Amino acid sequence: MDGHIPFERLHNFRDLGGCTTEDGRVVRGGALYRSDSLGKLNGEPHGDDWARFLALGVRTVIDLRYPWEIDAKGCVPLHASFTYHNLGIEHRPYDQASLGPEVEPGPFLAEKYLEVAHDGVKELRRALEVIAAAEGTPLVFHCQSGKDRTGLLAALVLALLGVPETQIVEDFTLTERATEGLLADWRADRPGQSPTWPGYGRAPADVMRLFLAALARRYGSVRAYARDVLGVDDELVAALRRHLLAPAGEPTLAPPGEPAPGPATPAASVTSAAFRRADERDLSTLVRLRDDAARWQIAEGIDQWKPGQLGEDHFLARMADGEVWLAALGPDGPVIGAWELWWDDPAAWGPQAPTAGYVHRLMTDRRTAPPGTGRRMLAEAERRVAEAGRTLCRLDCLAHNARLRRYYEDAGYTVVGEQRSKDGGTAAPYAVTLLEKRLVTA
Repeated sequence: MDGHIPFERLHNFRDLGGCTTEDGRVVRGGALYRSDSLGKLNGEPHGDDWARFLALGVRTVIDLRYPWEIDAKGCVPLHASFTYHNLGIEHRPYDQASLGPEVEPGPFLAEKYLEVAHDGVKELRRALEVIAAAEGTPLVFHCQSGKDRTGLLAALVLALLGVPETQIVEDFTLTERATEGLLADWRADRPGQSPTWPGYGRAPADVMRLFLAALARRYGSVRAYARDVLGVDDELVAALRRHLLAPAGEPTLAPPGEPAPGPATPAASVTSAAFRRADERDLSTLVRLRDDAARWQIAEGIDQWKPGQLGEDHFLARMADGEVWLAALGPDGPVIGAWELWWDDPAAWGPQAPTAGYVHRLMTDRRTAPPGTGRRMLAEAERRVAEAGRTLCRLDCLAHNARLRRYYEDAGYTVVGEQRSKDGGTAAPYAVTLLEKRLVTA
């Protein structure tokens, strides 16, 4: 479980998707993010970080900081695509960096978290209400470092979803990956100085363990604390679970960029999709779709595509030696996905007779695509292959991506082999599973 998403200025932005609950369900990817201060995006409002953030399709931002922190450090650049809530859950300010080396992080921070749990009752409950009201559309909550206040709210949400303590603790400790960046930010604001507390920016596991144990001693469980202190009723917990969890056995990973099943996707109908050949005017859209899909893969822990790996020259070449297609919500609607259609693929399949079409880079826009868009585009690609008089539609996927292979198998594709060292032109050779589907031609 590691949903870190790389940014230049943000060090601790990650997706809580992928956590598993005690009853076997999974927290949906792309629905719930945690981060250090989004005010850092103010430095380059039109830079790569800002574009990367908007590409996630965030619809709600919860800022857990004090108003005076926001005045001093900045707020996320406001944008029409999301709503912003400032819910300062901490009421007793203190300076971690100035603590002495004798202060043990575990007991000290656990006690501070207990203070927040009792001082910030109104704001914590409101934060849970906002998360439930988002209905699974992408939401991010943050404080300054994305560790303490953010860690407390993350622990509370995950516990109410039924995620076991071991995973809650593991999520908390992932901030350790961001420690060096958080320290660099602190020093940049105070040239020539260093924190006196060795625990600054650190997230040892015993902090969260001690905090959760203290809540359990006082109230019996985190759920009991939420019920008895925050006033969180069964209806609110049910809403959180309904919108943020995938049922046991439901696939949560689809083709690159395709929305996970469920209410996180827009309420449009995939039957309204319209298809057209892409041309040079669409090059920037295709690069954006591919980069967004790459960031989604990274958030889901899939080591395959990388942002910036393919540019306009790639898609221009594919238009010249094959076909590139776009899907949109109606003739004048927003683009919801794209794919490439090749007429030969020697890198994966070797020399072949002209009997097949080869689908590549099937990708959807998580912000606009209705459920089932990937399957609908695949069917359109198959129709085009059959229209060309070819009897097979072929594709490949990473050999270790079992979920994606199952997705294609559910769409009628059969595994017919494996290419152990495909050269995809972007990295070292890699193993792929080969799949094909026999088509009915006119």
